[in-house]
Amino acid sequence: MRKHTANPDAHSKTRRGFVSIRDEIWKGAEQNSAVFTKSDVSHLPRPVKRYFDCCGYIGAPKMRAMKAVYRDVGFLFGKGKPISIDYVQYNIAYEPARIAYIDSRPLGIPFEGLDLYVGGSGSMTGILANFITLFNQAGETLNQSSLVTFLSECLIIPSVALQDYIAWEEIDALHAKAAISCYGISASGIFTFNEIGEMVSFDTYDREAAAINGTKKVRWSAVFGEYRMENGVNKPGRFQAVWHYDDGDLLYFDGKNVSIEFDPEQHGALMY
Repeated sequence: MRKHTANPDAHSKTRRGFVSIRDEIWKGAEQNSAVFTKSDVSHLPRPVKRYFDCCGYIGAPKMRAMKAVYRDVGFLFGKGKPISIDYVQYNIAYEPARIAYIDSRPLGIPFEGLDLYVGGSGSMTGILANFITLFNQAGETLNQSSLVTFLSECLIIPSVALQDYIAWEEIDALHAKAAISCYGISASGIFTFNEIGEMVSFDTYDREAAAINGTKKVRWSAVFGEYRMENGVNKPGRFQAVWHYDDGDLLYFDGKNVSIEFDPEQHGALMY
């Protein structure tokens, strides 16, 4: 396990850019004193309504944003060797917006990344040693992939699940389909729940993986587990991301003991 510094490097241009983007999107996230009610979720599929019930959201405050902090995540670039990364993420409910800052020190060399979805545009940037750009990706394919990633997390920040840009369809008692349409792009996937109502996975074909001749659509899953009760709400503490290739599954993101906080600026946690 690598050692983490208490005070991030103030000279990091990448980190400063992340904070600037976060502060900008925060401006439109209005305060909301309402709570989730049975009426709010009455139109949702049965397993989604059960999720709101079993996880303690009915009667809980509606959130406008979420902060998630991952430490020492096992991460793979492609099919290479895993590295350990820190991953700090913000999701905004009033519009599909998701930003994340990645920090790592493979072989002692600083590596930083930005994983952004703002205003309908997705991008991925990787910086080595504070100034060497390893990659800077953007475009329509990444726009849709970023949108469907945001959709996969809509029940982690349940205010998102009630937005007009998401449509729900019941499949059966343990499965529901969600479709998101925004900025002229659409994506969808299927949520799976266990018998007690916890969300356990999200599956989609609306993400593209790197291939020899560009990219190709491959089934992608987000897996959720290790739920724990915090302030009356049952939240998952483990997040995994998996590509399902023809020659086998690739678990490329394995986040454990994840810390999730809603509307963090109210608790002095709007940092990093």
